[in-house]
Amino acid sequence: MELLTKKLFEQWMETILERLERQDEMLLALKAPEKREHMPDRIRLFDNQDLCLLLQISKRSLQRYRSTGALPYKILGKKTYYSEDDVLKFLSEHVKDFQKDDVEFYKARIHNFFNKWKI
Repeated sequence: MELLTKKLFEQWMETILERLERQDEMLLALKAPEKREHMPDRIRLFDNQDLCLLLQISKRSLQRYRSTGALPYKILGKKTYYSEDDVLKFLSEHVKDFQKDDVEFYKARIHNFFNKWKI
């Protein structure tokens, strides 16, 4: 086992500081204004439960829409999410599954859902 000398300790600290500085540079590069312009403000996501409640459909119906490719989805960890844009597009394209009058109602509910949680 190697003894911890002052010189060895200073070398370790120097290495640690260099790594921290590199991480700071990488984080600052991510926050660069030119990169921020290309990113959307924020992506609004629904999980299965939210979407079932908003559209008043069962989890099985939601699964069927996913399986047929009618409703795009993303899996993060072990949860399934749907973007607001994908849901609105799905509603517009699959009006026959929903009553035409209800499409605007569902769109309004989705809009209100996100406005309720605005910070």
